Amino acid sequence: MNVVYRITYPNGKIYIGQDRTNSINYFGSASDELIARDFTWEERQSFTVTRDILWSSETASRAEVSRVEVELIREHQSNDPAIGYNQWPPLKVPPSVP
Repeated sequence: MNVVYRITYPNGKIYIGQDRTNSINYFGSASDELIARDFTWEERQSFTVTRDILWSSETASRAEVSRVEVELIREHQSNDPAIGYNQWPPLKVPPSVP
């Protein structure tokens, strides 16, 4: 089973990723260092995250799973550092108007 999931951290920020095995124990490959910057030592003592399946398929190709993952990252804006922890695809920032 292929899934694209959303991890929600206690600060409300999200990470969207894919798992082609649907392992119940897989919580993504977001940057540990990036996430750690947002939490104090005390906040890290009791830490709860939520994992929601946003999309699933038993027959999707690897390319289709990756396409859906990127689509959902953009839709949820989890590549915006104010919203989430995805670092890819890069956030497209519109050019400023002088």
